[in-house]
Amino acid sequence: MNKHVETWQRGMTKKPACRIGSLSQERLTAIKQADTPIGVFDSGAGGLTILSALLKELPHERFIYLGDTVHCPYGARSDEEITELTLAACRFLLARGVKLIVIACNTASQAALSTLRATFPDLTFIGVVPAVKPAARMTRKGRIGIAATNQAAKAAYLRQLIDEFAGGIEASAVGCPDLVTLVEHGQFDGPEVEETVRRALQPVLTEDIDVLVLGCTHFPALQAVIERVAGPRVQVIDSGQAIARRTRSVLENAELLASGSGDEPKNKRLEIWSSGDPAAFSSVATHILALPVQASQANLERRGAE
Repeated sequence: MNKHVETWQRGMTKKPACRIGSLSQERLTAIKQADTPIGVFDSGAGGLTILSALLKELPHERFIYLGDTVHCPYGARSDEEITELTLAACRFLLARGVKLIVIACNTASQAALSTLRATFPDLTFIGVVPAVKPAARMTRKGRIGIAATNQAAKAAYLRQLIDEFAGGIEASAVGCPDLVTLVEHGQFDGPEVEETVRRALQPVLTEDIDVLVLGCTHFPALQAVIERVAGPRVQVIDSGQAIARRTRSVLENAELLASGSGDEPKNKRLEIWSSGDPAAFSSVATHILALPVQASQANLERRGAE
């Protein structure tokens, strides 16, 4: 995962204080910057699974989350449109003073990260990629499955990951857009949900895999059902905890970890935005995060890369 993340430092050079007991202006600026929030973006509610991991890993940090539910799902859109939408979302977060942005969407990470880094060179972006490398290490049968969006399942980037990290492993990918729909509609369990999951995963489960990669951040919200459908002989993995650990590492290296006691309730460290219906999004977010949250309406301005 490390090779897909760029580390950046801004204004963090330490200089001697001008007198004992005082802080240099540079250090005061650094402390102020460290206490600014982390931005987290997804096409909808899926990135909340990443946010949940970030809240646990980084108990002193504040977060601004944006779900572009008006345009969800991204998996049915072109790379150009995904990039345009992701740029609009990141401008929204930057206007709110974030110090780093986690692109908590596999599809947007694959389509837009290079453009984001070129457009905003002074900001760090942490993207999400399917956990192909750990899956290749874990498999005993030499066969893994990858559940993703339609766009991501067919992307050349996924094939590159497989070629680089899973040489000699049989890797089967399947697009599962119906699972994204379930999560966006707040349907997380029950007979109809289980049947939808079973149908969606059938193409990879029939390949006698022993590791299933959840290659869309929506899917961990359905993990209990997915594990039930896949059965006890299939390990189900995602990249949420790895992304949270990587975010901590990047912040530590840049001396941008927030100070604080960690006594503030998690929901008080959150600002949640949705480009769609904020009431519906609040309900879904409350379930995924297991916290009472209230989303606000976000209006995104779409324009191309500058």
